[in-house]
Amino acid sequence: MTSPIAPDLMAGRMPAKPRAGIWRRLVKRRLALLGLVIVAVVVAGAILAPWLTGYDPNEQMFDGLTIEGSPLPPNAKFWLGTDLLGRDLLTRILYGARTSLIIGIVANGVALFIGTLVGVTAGYFRGWIGSALMRFTDLMMAFPALLLAICLAAVFQPSLWIVAMVIALVNWVQTARVIYTETSSLAEREFIDAERTIGASAPRILFRHVLPHLLPTIIVWGTLGISTTVLLEATLSFLGIGVQPPTASWGNIIFENQTYFQAAPWLVFFPGAAILALALAFNLIGDALRDILDPTQRGRA
Repeated sequence: MTSPIAPDLMAGRMPAKPRAGIWRRLVKRRLALLGLVIVAVVVAGAILAPWLTGYDPNEQMFDGLTIEGSPLPPNAKFWLGTDLLGRDLLTRILYGARTSLIIGIVANGVALFIGTLVGVTAGYFRGWIGSALMRFTDLMMAFPALLLAICLAAVFQPSLWIVAMVIALVNWVQTARVIYTETSSLAEREFIDAERTIGASAPRILFRHVLPHLLPTIIVWGTLGISTTVLLEATLSFLGIGVQPPTASWGNIIFENQTYFQAAPWLVFFPGAAILALALAFNLIGDALRDILDPTQRGRA
């Protein structure tokens, strides 16, 4: 596929224009700006949770239930109502945002690192090394990600960091495939051949010439991957094999209160809306970054 930045790639230098004013062009896109606002609100809520609410996320309040023992609906004291144990739902959601963001960033960062390492190694060295790595990647892609994550989560004792590592181990394959394709194309460029001819070492070529050209792709996939990670964490927590109570997580909030879905729908609606909003926000930002950094990929998933 021919790219408008091909002349710069042929010369072995990164084009200056696509790198300039990325932030300015990003905020000019309404959907991307909406995504940035949502992410900023979630991050601010997670950081400022102790100051935004006067309750502990695990505090079971005496006046947090009705006389019959049912959760309270949204009211002046509990803005989003209470859960089945009388805990403030808004507080649980704010602290749950910390869990989702930590897992989203850590798990996606590890997955991005593994995928980039495998993709660059296989795409540059090729031969039996590349074949072995990509066959292993294809084998991992053959397993449904959710099923593989459930199996791994069932083997290890669920905790915040274990869940992050489990998600990373199932999410790196897509990145590896994309990075492998781009690295294979770059490895055949004339400037790479020229570097080899003058005796440049493989590490120098990879770090000075290959990885800088892959940076836009890594940024885009890193942004898009966070939404997938957030959704997968919520799914695992909802199934009871993710982050374990009493640690607040948007997924386990729904899991704990699912039996009250008809009697107290706010217990499922508000954390579900938070999951949807955060995943949508990162998708909007990732789509905009993809269009800005590589216009040839416009409109592609």
